[in-house]
Amino acid sequence: MQESAYAHSTERGLVLLLPTGYYLVGGTLAVAASFILLALIAPSTISRFLDSGKRLFAFTAPKPFWFSLFSTCFLFVLVYAGLFGSRDPLSNPLPIFIWSVWWVGFFLLQCLVGDLWRWLNPWSGFAQLLRRFAGLRNVPFTLPKAVAYWLAVIQFFAVAWFELVYIAPEDPKYLALVVSLFWVVNLGGVLVFGSKDWFERCEPFSVFFRLLGNMSPLYREETGDGVLRITTCFPGRSYLHLSPLPLSGVLFVLLTLSTVSFDSLLRTFFWLGHIGINPLEFPGRSAVITSNSIGLLLVFASLGTIFFLVVWLGNLITASRARFTEFAGRLIYSLIPVSMVFHFAHYLTLLLINSQYALVAFNDPFALHWNLFGLQGFHVTASFLNHLDSVRVIWITQTVAITLGHIIGIVIAHGIALKLFSDTGSAIRSQLFLAMLMIAYTLFGLWLLSTAAIG
Repeated sequence: MQESAYAHSTERGLVLLLPTGYYLVGGTLAVAASFILLALIAPSTISRFLDSGKRLFAFTAPKPFWFSLFSTCFLFVLVYAGLFGSRDPLSNPLPIFIWSVWWVGFFLLQCLVGDLWRWLNPWSGFAQLLRRFAGLRNVPFTLPKAVAYWLAVIQFFAVAWFELVYIAPEDPKYLALVVSLFWVVNLGGVLVFGSKDWFERCEPFSVFFRLLGNMSPLYREETGDGVLRITTCFPGRSYLHLSPLPLSGVLFVLLTLSTVSFDSLLRTFFWLGHIGINPLEFPGRSAVITSNSIGLLLVFASLGTIFFLVVWLGNLITASRARFTEFAGRLIYSLIPVSMVFHFAHYLTLLLINSQYALVAFNDPFALHWNLFGLQGFHVTASFLNHLDSVRVIWITQTVAITLGHIIGIVIAHGIALKLFSDTGSAIRSQLFLAMLMIAYTLFGLWLLSTAAIG
């Protein structure tokens, strides 16, 4: 008799019985086996593999000014639609674009082709334009080094709280106000402290997308004459050559992983039962604001504590003289692939459905009965979620993604350890506890996909 579990495939309440037990065990064993296999392979072979690649092409990098200015104008249109368009979040283009097209679709694009946000952020072009009109050439202030990534941590947590805990994050008018406030705050930061420092350390999505861009299998090498050389590479190879992140940067990466983990957890029967809510009679977000706020903080604190503990233990058993913060600042890069695949797996079905709503919303963005793309009468469908075969494909895709993401993370951790330690034994011992964390998180991620959850 096959072992079964409830697998939720969408946030709209589909629940099916699928034989997930084998996938859970298989995925977890695959991650464990990858660590053992890496320990048996010669370091020189691993290094050659990680450094291998094929040059594809080169091109002159475009100036980001016009791309950024276009993004600013597009954002203004979306905010206007949010304030004065339909109050239905599924027909208003603002929530559909922010939470589905941008936060999911663009997120995945970043991971595939590299950091596009540096060209498409809605601040740099507008700030440059303002400086030209004002006749300002120099940045008024220098951003103190002590700020590090702390402002990025604070801003990302605020956005995550709004998305996961606030009563109505998809309400077009509320979302328009929040987006406007976020844009103004970061525009002020860019004008006062300069684009380079602010985007590098303070604007959370510039920080996040830059880190994600290093996951791309396309390695970008910038020359002094503005030419970009594109080479294929192992996903995440760039992490091996990055400087260690400071404590605030480590916490930022941990925050990105903990928020998407909690997003998956907060809808499960397990979590709702734990906070005293009957999942079959869910009273609404207003009833769980306090519980979910505490839960978000607890998941972040728990993941941070566990990560620092495994890094400390790895440093301890190797008798390494390397500074603990530097060790953690390098190994944290291995968790970025995990954050990426959690994001992909969690939002996959949301993207499949809401991308259709996006077409409808942009067909009539201001609820004025326009038909810009000739889609009047187009019906959004979720029929593929009513067939076992298609749902099985979705579930397997999610499972494979989570498993591969953790394997990539282990490979990256191993590559970093080989660069930090002169002997293979120390490198293996240093990441032993981190590998255990990866294995446990694989099991946790697959369980989140398979456990019963509300719509």
